[in-house]
Amino acid sequence: MSLNPGDAFPSDAVFQYIPWTEDKADAKACGIPINYNASTEWADKKVVLFSVPGAFTPTCSENHVPGYIQNLTKLKEKGVDVVAVIASNDPFVMSAWGKVNGVKGDDLLFLSDPDARFSSSIGWSSGPRTGRYAIVVDHGKVTYAKIETEKGVKVSGADAVLANL
Repeated sequence: MSLNPGDAFPSDAVFQYIPWTEDKADAKACGIPINYNASTEWADKKVVLFSVPGAFTPTCSENHVPGYIQNLTKLKEKGVDVVAVIASNDPFVMSAWGKVNGVKGDDLLFLSDPDARFSSSIGWSSGPRTGRYAIVVDHGKVTYAKIETEKGVKVSGADAVLANL
C-alpha cells in the first residue's frame, strides 16, 4: 500500500533515533538509541519526511540531504514543524551522518528505519533498503507523497516539496 494525499499517516510508524546532545557532538561519539514514535510525535504537527536509500551514499550525501539543509528556513517559513530523513541504516550511522553534515539539535532529524520496515509497509522499499521518496504530513494527514521512479532527486527533493507546501 502506498501513501496518497488525503490518507492518514500510519498509526504504527516507529523509527530509531539518537537525540543530538552537546556532549556527543563529535561524529565518533555514540549516544544511546531510542524508539521515536513518529505517529504520536507528529500527530499535531506539519512534517516533511524524506527517505534515502542509504547514508553516506553519493546521491544522498551530495544532492538529497544538502537541499533540505539549505532550505530548512524556507520549510519552517511554510509552517513545517519537523523535517526528518530516514534510511535503513542503523541509528548510529544516521546519527553520525547528521553530525558530519553539521546538523545540531532537532533542526533535521536523522532517523533509522530498521530493515526498511516503515518503507516496506507503504510499499516504498527497495529490497532491504528504503526507497527515495518524500511525504508531507499535516496533523496526521498526508498532503504530499511521491517516490522517485528514476535515478536522481526530483519529486523527493526540497525544491519539489517546497513547491507543494
